[in-house]
Amino acid sequence: MGMNKNTVLGWATFIMILMGLLLIGLGVFRYREVSAWGFAATGVGFLANAWVFNALKGRV
Repeated sequence: MGMNKNTVLGWATFIMILMGLLLIGLGVFRYREVSAWGFAATGVGFLANAWVFNALKGRV
C-alpha cells in the first residue's frame, strides 16, 4: 500500500497541527517568562504552515 502525494500532505498536516498545539501548550502552561511568547509564536507558525499544507492537498 503506497502513499500518494495527498496522503503525505495529510500526514504532514496532522503532525504539524499536533506540534503546533504542543508548542502553544508549552508556552501557556509550562513557561511563564518571555520564552513563553517564543513557544506560542512558533506554535502559531506551525498551525499556519499546516493550513497551507491542507490547502495544497489535491492541487500538487
